[in-house]
Amino acid sequence: MLDKYPKELKIVIKNFPLPMHNFARKAAAAALAANKQEKFFEFSHKLFENSSSLSDAKIQDIAKELGLDLEKFNRDVNDSSVQNLINRDMNDANQAAVQGTPTIFVNGKVLKNRGPNEIQAMIEAELKKKKK
Repeated sequence: MLDKYPKELKIVIKNFPLPMHNFARKAAAAALAANKQEKFFEFSHKLFENSSSLSDAKIQDIAKELGLDLEKFNRDVNDSSVQNLINRDMNDANQAAVQGTPTIFVNGKVLKNRGPNEIQAMIEAELKKKKK
Protein backbone atom coordinates (compact mmCIF):
# COMPACT_ATOMS: atom_id res chain seq x y z
CA MET A 1 0.00 0.00 0.00
CA LEU A 2 2.90 2.37 0.66
CA ASP A 3 4.16 1.73 -2.85
CA LYS A 4 0.69 2.37 -4.25
CA TYR A 5 -0.03 5.51 -2.19
CA PRO A 6 3.35 6.95 -1.13
CA LYS A 7 2.03 10.50 -0.66
CA GLU A 8 -1.30 9.62 0.94
CA LEU A 9 -0.21 7.09 3.57
CA LYS A 10 1.77 7.56 6.72
CA ILE A 11 2.63 4.73 9.06
CA VAL A 12 3.09 5.52 12.72
CA ILE A 13 4.42 2.82 15.02
CA LYS A 14 3.82 3.19 18.73
CA ASN A 15 5.11 1.12 21.62
CA PHE A 16 2.81 -0.81 23.92
CA PRO A 17 5.02 -3.20 25.87
CA LEU A 18 2.75 -5.67 27.58
CA PRO A 19 3.60 -6.36 31.24
CA MET A 20 3.29 -10.13 30.76
CA HIS A 21 6.37 -10.08 28.49
CA ASN A 22 9.45 -9.68 30.66
CA PHE A 23 11.58 -8.05 27.97
CA ALA A 24 8.88 -6.04 26.16
CA ARG A 25 9.90 -2.65 27.57
CA LYS A 26 13.62 -3.37 27.11
CA ALA A 27 12.92 -4.50 23.55
CA ALA A 28 10.94 -1.32 22.84
CA ALA A 29 13.79 0.82 24.21
CA ALA A 30 16.33 -1.16 22.18
CA ALA A 31 14.35 -0.69 18.96
CA LEU A 32 14.06 3.04 19.61
CA ALA A 33 17.79 3.22 20.34
CA ALA A 34 18.46 1.37 17.08
CA ASN A 35 16.23 3.91 15.35
CA LYS A 36 18.70 6.62 16.35
CA GLN A 37 21.14 4.75 14.09
CA GLU A 38 18.50 4.23 11.36
CA LYS A 39 18.06 0.52 12.10
CA PHE A 40 14.60 0.45 13.69
CA PHE A 41 12.94 -1.95 11.27
CA GLU A 42 15.92 -4.28 11.05
CA PHE A 43 16.23 -4.36 14.84
CA SER A 44 12.49 -4.87 15.36
CA HIS A 45 12.48 -7.72 12.87
CA LYS A 46 15.31 -9.43 14.76
CA LEU A 47 13.48 -8.91 18.06
CA PHE A 48 10.40 -10.68 16.72
CA GLU A 49 12.52 -13.48 15.25
CA ASN A 50 14.05 -14.03 18.69
CA SER A 51 11.00 -13.24 20.83
CA SER A 52 11.15 -16.53 22.74
CA SER A 53 14.81 -16.07 23.71
CA LEU A 54 15.10 -12.36 24.48
CA SER A 55 17.63 -11.38 27.10
CA ASP A 56 20.06 -8.55 27.67
CA ALA A 57 22.73 -10.62 25.94
CA LYS A 58 20.48 -11.31 22.93
CA ILE A 59 19.70 -7.61 22.57
CA GLN A 60 23.44 -6.88 22.58
CA ASP A 61 24.02 -9.64 20.02
CA ILE A 62 21.39 -8.15 17.70
CA ALA A 63 22.97 -4.69 18.05
CA LYS A 64 26.38 -6.16 17.15
CA GLU A 65 24.94 -8.17 14.26
CA LEU A 66 23.42 -5.01 12.78
CA GLY A 67 26.68 -3.12 13.16
CA LEU A 68 25.39 -0.56 15.62
CA ASP A 69 27.71 1.70 17.57
CA LEU A 70 27.32 -0.20 20.86
CA GLU A 71 28.40 2.65 23.11
CA LYS A 72 25.81 4.99 21.56
CA PHE A 73 23.20 2.21 21.46
CA ASN A 74 23.56 1.39 25.17
CA ARG A 75 23.51 5.05 26.11
CA ASP A 76 20.35 5.60 24.02
CA VAL A 77 18.54 2.54 25.44
CA ASN A 78 18.66 4.19 28.86
CA ASP A 79 18.19 7.77 27.69
CA SER A 80 15.27 9.55 29.34
CA SER A 81 13.93 10.68 25.95
CA VAL A 82 13.56 7.04 24.86
CA GLN A 83 11.88 6.10 28.13
CA ASN A 84 9.59 9.15 27.91
CA LEU A 85 8.57 8.21 24.36
CA ILE A 86 7.60 4.71 25.52
CA ASN A 87 5.60 6.22 28.40
CA ARG A 88 3.84 8.62 26.00
CA ASP A 89 3.02 5.79 23.58
CA MET A 90 1.63 3.68 26.41
CA ASN A 91 -0.50 6.59 27.60
CA ASP A 92 -1.80 7.13 24.04
CA ALA A 93 -2.63 3.41 23.79
CA ASN A 94 -4.45 3.43 27.11
CA GLN A 95 -6.49 6.49 26.05
CA ALA A 96 -7.38 4.71 22.80
CA ALA A 97 -8.44 1.60 24.79
CA VAL A 98 -5.82 -0.60 23.11
CA GLN A 99 -6.07 -4.11 24.52
CA GLY A 100 -3.10 -5.81 22.88
CA THR A 101 -0.60 -5.84 20.09
CA PRO A 102 -0.65 -5.39 17.27
CA THR A 103 -3.52 -2.94 17.07
CA ILE A 104 -3.96 -1.16 13.76
CA PHE A 105 -5.76 2.14 13.29
CA VAL A 106 -6.68 3.73 9.97
CA ASN A 107 -7.61 7.39 10.40
CA GLY A 108 -8.29 6.78 14.08
CA LYS A 109 -10.55 3.75 13.51
CA VAL A 110 -9.53 0.33 14.80
CA LEU A 111 -9.07 -2.24 12.07
CA LYS A 112 -10.75 -5.39 13.33
CA ASN A 113 -9.75 -7.76 10.52
CA ARG A 114 -6.02 -7.36 9.97
CA GLY A 115 -5.50 -9.38 6.82
CA PRO A 116 -3.85 -7.66 3.84
CA ASN A 117 -7.12 -7.47 1.88
CA GLU A 118 -8.97 -5.90 4.83
CA ILE A 119 -6.19 -3.37 5.41
CA GLN A 120 -6.21 -2.41 1.73
CA ALA A 121 -10.02 -2.12 1.65
CA MET A 122 -10.12 0.14 4.72
CA ILE A 123 -7.33 2.37 3.42
CA GLU A 124 -8.97 2.70 0.02
CA ALA A 125 -12.35 3.47 1.62
CA GLU A 126 -10.72 6.25 3.68
CA LEU A 127 -8.96 7.63 0.61
CA LYS A 128 -12.27 7.69 -1.29
CA LYS A 129 -13.88 9.67 1.55
CA LYS A 130 -11.05 12.19 1.35
CA LYS A 131 -11.62 12.74 -2.39
CA LYS A 132 -15.30 13.63 -1.86
